[in-house]
Amino acid sequence: MPRLARIVVYPIKSFDGVALDEAQFAGVGGLRHDRRFALQAIDGHFVNGKRYAAIHRIRAAFDLAAGIVTLAAPQRPTATFELRPGNTDLEVWCGDYFGFPVTFVENVDTGFPDDLDSPGPTLISTPTLRRIAEWFRPLTLDDVRRRFRANLEIDGDAADCPPFWEDRLYSPLAAQGSRTTVTFRIGAARLEGVNPCARCVVPTRDPESGEARARFVAEFTSHRRTELPDWAPPGAFDHFYRLAVNTRAPAALGATIRVGDEVALVESVKL
Repeated sequence: MPRLARIVVYPIKSFDGVALDEAQFAGVGGLRHDRRFALQAIDGHFVNGKRYAAIHRIRAAFDLAAGIVTLAAPQRPTATFELRPGNTDLEVWCGDYFGFPVTFVENVDTGFPDDLDSPGPTLISTPTLRRIAEWFRPLTLDDVRRRFRANLEIDGDAADCPPFWEDRLYSPLAAQGSRTTVTFRIGAARLEGVNPCARCVVPTRDPESGEARARFVAEFTSHRRTELPDWAPPGAFDHFYRLAVNTRAPAALGATIRVGDEVALVESVKL
């Protein structure tokens, strides 16, 4: 049976992640600490990887228990900051790096997910990530992880967890806006798989330098279409630049998941 192999949260939106042994569901069904903080520009837009490739060159090391982050970037002094909204020192450091004023904001209840309709953790399998690394040699497994930034990674024996196993976790009508979801569990937590995640410009870029790889989207789309597994409903795809599963987890509030927990399908649910 597939098992949860990896948990990663991203305490500051678009910054580096933190691998955890366990995580608790909070707010509207996201993982505690995930995208809890964000940088905002003066126009109110998030300072994120979609808009600013320079964000990839910032390295962030978190100590969640202590509530601190250490930031490093080219031509900036390495510095450690408290993780609290309105931290002026952190705002000045980041503002000087980007070249414009920023505000450090927090949402304890819901975080700042990209998909407000499906704010649960994104899920992918380790074999899928390995397969994509093969498509884009010499990328490594960790390179691909850092490009696609999923929260949950599952793994298992080849027979139990082949590449794209996670494509079982959404409805055949997902691309038509169907409210049908696929319910699955990780340990004792019940989640709803909604649709395959539409990707943005971030996976095309080197996670260290921000440099884009030419023809990444075209090559990815061709491979994805060609290698779509039998259990992945083509009708769930309006395009094939999609990877990982968007989820909701309204029934999982307060539940804790741990690396090693079993992952299993439960049922399809029409809302």
